Amino acid sequence: MVVSGGTQGSVVSGSGQGNRPSAEYPLSTETIFETLSSRRRRYVLHYLTQRDERVTVRDLSMQIAAWENGVERDAVTPKERKRVYTALHQTHLPKMHRLGVVAYDDGRGTVALTDCVREFDIYLDVVSRDDLPWSQFYLAFGGVLATLVVVAALGVQPFSAVGGFGYALFVALALTAVGAYHTSRDRKTIIGRADTPPDVVAPPETAEQERSD
Repeated sequence: MVVSGGTQGSVVSGSGQGNRPSAEYPLSTETIFETLSSRRRRYVLHYLTQRDERVTVRDLSMQIAAWENGVERDAVTPKERKRVYTALHQTHLPKMHRLGVVAYDDGRGTVALTDCVREFDIYLDVVSRDDLPWSQFYLAFGGVLATLVVVAALGVQPFSAVGGFGYALFVALALTAVGAYHTSRDRKTIIGRADTPPDVVAPPETAEQERSD
């Protein structure tokens, strides 16, 4: 069944468990940021990426309610789940379906990611509000290492006591250690990787989106 994806093209709705629909056209940057501008839509992406299969809206709303209230799934109250379910059913899932991000089957009450989710990869490596500014860190780190090598080359004691090979080995090990830490930390902040959605910084939400959240 082909479902219209609005201006973004068409979405092929998969009917089987685990079948991911595909979109004919790539998503625009505006579409991607509009999707990510809502916390609940980010939660939808996070959970569907984790499951990688078609899920029911009831199951999705239960998990999102648990994340929003900081409780386990079995501690979510019917009122909390219904509030999320209503927002997903009336606002978020239809919008994401029109944008071509998900294939939402209103009749069956199921939803699945489309292949367009791959286009989010460059944007899903989100940054915490208190995260280290890595570009500035690497600039400063490189400056410190360069200064250290220059001082040693000028014969300043005790830095000149270490040979060129020693400094080359130190620089290589230092960069490897920092790169390993950076890589490990990034894996925990990509949507869909961690057990719970990371605390993210996203484009400012509009008043309409805030009310629907």
